[in-house]
Amino acid sequence: MRQLFINAHLVSPGWEAENGGLLVEDGIIEAVFTEMPAALPAADEVFDLEGGLLLPGFFDIHFHGCDGSDFCDGTEEAVRTIVRGKLRQGVTSILGTTLTLAEETLVCSIEAGKACAAEPDGAEILGIHLEGPFIAPEFAGAQNPAFLKKPDLALVDRLNSIYPVKKVSYSPELDEDFSFLDGLVKRGIMPSAAHTGADYELFMAAADRGLQHLTHFCNCMTPLHHLRPGMVGGCIFRKDTCPEMICDGIHLRPEIVKFLFEVIGTERIMLITDSMCAAGLNDGEYALGGLPVIVRDGCARLTTGAVAGSTLLFDQGVRNICKWTGLPLKDIVAVTSYNQARSLGINNLGKLEKGFRANFVKLSKELYPYAAWIDGRKKWDKKED
Repeated sequence: MRQLFINAHLVSPGWEAENGGLLVEDGIIEAVFTEMPAALPAADEVFDLEGGLLLPGFFDIHFHGCDGSDFCDGTEEAVRTIVRGKLRQGVTSILGTTLTLAEETLVCSIEAGKACAAEPDGAEILGIHLEGPFIAPEFAGAQNPAFLKKPDLALVDRLNSIYPVKKVSYSPELDEDFSFLDGLVKRGIMPSAAHTGADYELFMAAADRGLQHLTHFCNCMTPLHHLRPGMVGGCIFRKDTCPEMICDGIHLRPEIVKFLFEVIGTERIMLITDSMCAAGLNDGEYALGGLPVIVRDGCARLTTGAVAGSTLLFDQGVRNICKWTGLPLKDIVAVTSYNQARSLGINNLGKLEKGFRANFVKLSKELYPYAAWIDGRKKWDKKED
């Protein structure tokens, strides 16, 4: 199957072409045209983008739910709702993200994710992100304290045997001899620091052994201080680490987002939503991991006042970054997919380049999603909703 995308404003990390096109064969980009040739190549299907923006499909590696469903609801119905909702945000790939819950709940959730990994009208599930349960009690945040555990590779192995675990967010200070970290690295699973009081020295030692991600950067971790650089300072200084950022104006102020983009750069930052089930819905009463949540003015909090994930839609995060940083879209686009994929060892996502998968999102000039393709197949079109 050959597909031709024409009259597109192509945007890929580091470059853009206002009158470009793509030739796709069997779901893989075969050719990129920065100017459309006079004689178009033969194709079985032609998509005229009518001058619209065409970007690599977004990749959300950390979120819990949307549209009233949570990944840890543990049902196929909930997962289908989620993957359909994410696709309408321009997200073509996700990691199903769990919460700190009982093992039997995690098993049901991952089994449901596996069953819905390739829904015909939803984002694809490329693996699992375990956020917890290996979290220090004093930094639990909105994670359920009833199910916290010490780092346990055997548990990771049991869950990984159901569907691939790609990333584990945990508190590094609980892994006193680095055996958990070493075990994750050996298994090809990305370790990520989260909900942690680890200091700068511990972070740097862990980074030397393969800790390369920082979960919801700046939130629930030791801050930057002029005498104690903390986790935040460590990530700024280490050029081989990748921070996740929730760009909703609640978890990080717009001024801080701009500052971090200036000092870290677009080569390492990864946009995430960390959204919970209220994303895409109105204010009201919800739940996260069995804990009651109140959403007011789009901000989700436990009854204790702790922030409980976000209600951010991925495309809104993109618009926020553009507005707050003033950077060109060709630079910002790296933080929406390519950095996530590359950091996880996925080498064919996130660029409009020969040999990459044909996962695309069409956006309006105001950066609202209008259509999405996975492997060259149109999965969603706003006009047909």
